[in-house]
Amino acid sequence: MLRFGLCCVFSREPIRFRQTTARALSTLGRSRQLEKLSEICLANAESLLTAVQAVSGMGIGAFRALSPIFPRYTHPDVGYELDDLPEAAVIRRFLADVNVYRTTHDIRLSFHPDQFVTISSPRDEVVYKSLEELEYQGLVAELIGADVINLHGGGAFGDKETALQRFRRNFEKLSERVRRRLTLENDDVVYTVKDLHPLCEDLGIPLVYDVHHHRCHPDGLSVDEATGLSVETWAKAGREPYFHISSPERGWETGNPRRHADYVDIMDFPGLWMQLTATIDVEARAKELAVVKLMRDLADC
Repeated sequence: MLRFGLCCVFSREPIRFRQTTARALSTLGRSRQLEKLSEICLANAESLLTAVQAVSGMGIGAFRALSPIFPRYTHPDVGYELDDLPEAAVIRRFLADVNVYRTTHDIRLSFHPDQFVTISSPRDEVVYKSLEELEYQGLVAELIGADVINLHGGGAFGDKETALQRFRRNFEKLSERVRRRLTLENDDVVYTVKDLHPLCEDLGIPLVYDVHHHRCHPDGLSVDEATGLSVETWAKAGREPYFHISSPERGWETGNPRRHADYVDIMDFPGLWMQLTATIDVEARAKELAVVKLMRDLADC
C-alpha cells in the first residue's frame, strides 16, 4: 500500500549526474557550448534511465529526479532550448525510455525545485526566473512522465498572507502542464500545514506533508490531523498522496532538529501512514541505503 521514494542521488550505486557552470561555459563559443551541454544532457538522460531501473530493482517505488538534469537551461547568458542541442533527438529517446520504464514498472517520478524558485517573492525578477525554471521542469516532467513538481511556499517577506496572495496571482501565469503537476509542501521555518491548506484548497493544489518539518515548526495540528488535511487535497485531485519522512541528526532533544540523519528512526514514522496508499520520499543522507532499511524496519513491525 505504501511506495517509498529515493531523492535525487545514490550513496553506493555507481550512478552519477553531471553538472557544469555558467562560468565554464562562458569560455566557449556558442557552438562549443551547445556541444558540451548536449554531451552532459545526454549523459544525464542515460543516468536517469539507469537510476529508475536501479530503484525498481531495489523495490523502491519512486524517484525524485535532480532538478538540473539539463544544466543551466534557463541561464540568461548560456541558456538553451532542448532542440538547440546537437543530440536532442537521442536525448528525447532516452527520456521517452524513462517514461516507458516508469510506466511499466509503476515508478512514480517527481521534481523538487531549489529554494531560489519562489513565485511568492515581491521581486519581479525573482518571480520571472522562478516561472522560467518551473516551465523548464514542466517540460522535462512531461517527457519522463513525472506527475509532481513540489514547491515550498517561499519566504514570508514580512507578511505571509500578502506573500501567499502573490503566489495565487503568479500561479495563474504558469502553463497548464506545470499547474497540474505543482504541489506545495510545509517547511520547517515559515509555512505550516495550517498556513498552506487554504491556498491548496482554493487553487486545487495537492499538499505534500513533511512530518519532520511539521515537528520542527508545529502549528497546533496533530500529525494525524495534518495527514488528513493533506490526503483530502490529493483525493480532490484524484491522485495518490505524497509525504516526506526524515529524522533529526542528533535526535529531538539535542542540537538542531532540522538537520537530517543518515537513516530514519522507526519511531518517527507516523502509525496512521501504515493504513494508507501513498508515496513517501525518504529524505535521509544514506540515500538508497536508508530507503531500503526503512522498508525492512516497517516490514518487521
